[in-house]
Amino acid sequence: MITVTELLQPVETDLETLLGDLRSLIGAGHPILQAAAEHLFSAGGKRLRPGIVLLLSRALSADGQLTPRHRRLAEITEMIHTASLVHDDVVDEASTRRGVDTVHSRFDARVAVLAGDFLFAQASWHLANLDDLEVVKLLSRVIMDLADGEVKQGLFRFDTAQSFETYLEKSYCKTASLIANSARAAGVLSDCSPSELDGLYRFGRQLGLAFQVVDDILDFTGSDQQLGKPAASDLASGYLTAPTFYAMEEQPGLQALIAREFAEPGDLDQALEMVRSSRAIPRTRELAETFARESRDAISWMSDSPCKRALLELPDFVLSRLY
Repeated sequence: MITVTELLQPVETDLETLLGDLRSLIGAGHPILQAAAEHLFSAGGKRLRPGIVLLLSRALSADGQLTPRHRRLAEITEMIHTASLVHDDVVDEASTRRGVDTVHSRFDARVAVLAGDFLFAQASWHLANLDDLEVVKLLSRVIMDLADGEVKQGLFRFDTAQSFETYLEKSYCKTASLIANSARAAGVLSDCSPSELDGLYRFGRQLGLAFQVVDDILDFTGSDQQLGKPAASDLASGYLTAPTFYAMEEQPGLQALIAREFAEPGDLDQALEMVRSSRAIPRTRELAETFARESRDAISWMSDSPCKRALLELPDFVLSRLY
């Protein structure tokens, strides 16, 4: 199975430069915030989001070169993503992420919230300095979407009356908006046509949705190690995802268990069994495959290059996490 590192190989040195630049961008300022941010960037994430921006930027460039503005866009993308993770961990009260202590468990929740704010503010400042109003609008929208997704997730806990559309909208806000809008922004900086910009946005949107849907399947089928958090934690927290929606169609009793918030002993185990014994997981896998296919199709117009080939492999990589 191909790894992220292999996929991002065409932009490997760009990503190393990016990490060095991020450290110096964030270096100025408060020592605690600096320590919190530094801690995050050394936590060894996959850097998939800035990697996508860099791959797209090189694939769209006539000579395959990166401009300083494209590099800065990739850095801003990683800052926004990291800021959202810091806040997510506080909301979810997670003590580790990818095996590393979260900011709030290492410092405290107040510092973590401020560190997240600090990263969002820095991202906004560097975004404004790109001097491109269209790009500013695209990435400001992402910051709004991230907060919106987090609020929606909290509001709809254990709510079996919410629609499948609400779930997809929340998934878009939390996962796909950043990939979709930063992909489009890379195109804006590369002077792409309106139809090409739409294709870039669609590539990122469908890829992000595929990614989230795969995550939602792994919550039921993955191990704690694979997930980096306890399995079935979404359902236990009352977050309803595609497998749960599909299972509720087949198993009428599931709705009652969720509605009473798994109050009785054995409720959660029974609910998990209902999801796993229904057709929910295969149906959700088909949904992820559809999103992945749509993502690939959206950039078929790009001319061939090692970076484009890496981008076309991304949707398959996302699906391969299931096997």
